[in-house]
Amino acid sequence: MFKSILVPIDLADTDLAKPAIATAATLAETWQGTVHLLNVMPMTPVMLAEYVPADFDAQQRETAEEALSIVARESGIPAERISFTVRQGGIYHEILEEAAKTKADLIVMTSHRPAMRTYFLGSNAGHVVRYAKCSVLVVRP
Repeated sequence: MFKSILVPIDLADTDLAKPAIATAATLAETWQGTVHLLNVMPMTPVMLAEYVPADFDAQQRETAEEALSIVARESGIPAERISFTVRQGGIYHEILEEAAKTKADLIVMTSHRPAMRTYFLGSNAGHVVRYAKCSVLVVRP
């Protein structure tokens, strides 16, 4: 049923992602599917561009890729069934783009407990749930 599972990860809080990774691992094993980890880096604000090195974005991407490779190794998912990507841009836009690119059947992501402000403004998980063209499983920590 779920052959391609996308798991967005915030590398600033990998502990929050552990339940989503574990859930994706179980589903992938059950359905003989693959897991694709995704980290979305924010865009460097234009007003800061002159204060950071010219290769700042490339350095950040390399650091994120190294961190994702560690998360992938520690996930317990066989290497042939897990992959990862780093994208840059708006979080939920990039998640939806990656889901389309990888032909994901399911997006498994964690979300913080809702606060009053997210009921009015919406969260990244909320946007993904609303606009994804595939199933979305939100795992609460």
